[in-house]
Amino acid sequence: MSKCAIILAGGKGTRMKSEKPKVMCEVLFEPMLYYVVSAVKEAGAEDVCVITGYEHQVVEDYLAKLDSRIVTALQSPQLGTGHAVMQARSFIEAHLNDDIIVLNGDGPLMDEATINRSFAYHKENNNAVTLLSAIVENPTGIGHIKRDENGTLLRIVEHQDATEEEKLIKESNAGVYWFKGDSLLYAIDHLTNDNVQHEYYLTDSVEILLNKGENAGAFVCENSEAILGANDRRQLCDLNTIMRRNINDALMLSGVDIPCTDGVMIGKDVKIGNGTQILPNTIIRGHVTIGENCVIGPNSYLQDSTVGNGVVLDNCKVLDSTIEDGVDCGPFVKVRAHSVLKKGVHIGNFVEVKNSVVGEGTKSAHLTYIGDSDVGADVNFGCGTVTCNYDGKKKWRCKIGNGAFIGCNTNLIAPVEVGDRAYIAAGSTIYEDIPADALSVARAYQHNKEGWVIEKKPYKEKK
Repeated sequence: MSKCAIILAGGKGTRMKSEKPKVMCEVLFEPMLYYVVSAVKEAGAEDVCVITGYEHQVVEDYLAKLDSRIVTALQSPQLGTGHAVMQARSFIEAHLNDDIIVLNGDGPLMDEATINRSFAYHKENNNAVTLLSAIVENPTGIGHIKRDENGTLLRIVEHQDATEEEKLIKESNAGVYWFKGDSLLYAIDHLTNDNVQHEYYLTDSVEILLNKGENAGAFVCENSEAILGANDRRQLCDLNTIMRRNINDALMLSGVDIPCTDGVMIGKDVKIGNGTQILPNTIIRGHVTIGENCVIGPNSYLQDSTVGNGVVLDNCKVLDSTIEDGVDCGPFVKVRAHSVLKKGVHIGNFVEVKNSVVGEGTKSAHLTYIGDSDVGADVNFGCGTVTCNYDGKKKWRCKIGNGAFIGCNTNLIAPVEVGDRAYIAAGSTIYEDIPADALSVARAYQHNKEGWVIEKKPYKEKK
């Protein structure tokens, strides 16, 4: 026996006012569906089936990139949650001896702990179905959990079908269920649409299985936030706030220093070492690993990159790149396109590094572009240096040897190679290779015409 999951992801989300399917609306830069898939997999679900609907191709394409092992089933038309699960019939038949969790793809706060605790309750009580519930202050619009005087679960009553007395019940159905596989198949085969909405409710499966003589129970979530979803952009903002708080709290408890969380947004897959400080208005997303004792921020953006120990990134943007130990960057630095900054590199204000390897101890203090280049160790870039890597048709690479000195306002016309310890005079445009230990001067001869300003009067008259 194993754990499996069915995720309902067919909704349009009209109130989101988005052309995307509802589950593709993002929380901390990832679709809500991503978090649900991650949670069930972290909880040990071996097989996952996602029920698609509105703009199903968008969801299916995303899932194919996320995990090719996930299977999908299309619900069209959409006739309720029970009808959605009916579309997974072949998946259920393949898992009759397993336990299947059914949950919504727009519930990104559902977590591994809640899934596993509810599963333990499900198994301990030998339930055919276990639903997750929470106590809410405002019972309007919820699915109400109806129990007898002994607290035994009787059924779930949808709000629109409830009596006035039932509408006062504050125990809410979370829309998450554990089923024995064979019990789920029996339940969907006996669902009807005899209700106000003329839809097939998965909630009716509780009463169906109780009438069959099987056990049913309700697990009350300790973490009521885990069941929250979003129907509009305001609620989506609330989910972002909660997710951001949860991630930041977990990082701080693990030893990361976030002295002020204003504007700090860190994704679920980010890993940060002890003693690293994250300063305000810093965004870190995707698969990012940061070492120990770094200072990241303020006003920095990192995505899909690796950062070593003791690194300073002040007002930097780092994309798809590797920053090794002891590197100091900023302010106003951009590193992108699979660049590597080796140990001890210093990159100063208004410098961009693109698709380049910059060797250990190399310095570029300001106003420089290093593109498509292989730079050695201990190179000095003067202010205003540009590697001219594009000829209008093709990108070319520069190679700069160890210990080279590049004077201010130098243009390196790629492809060109600068030898070890070569010295380039300021203002040069280099279009031929420079041997090691050579001085290269490539600038026009200076000619001064005395008295020219008095004669030509090129300036406006001052009043």
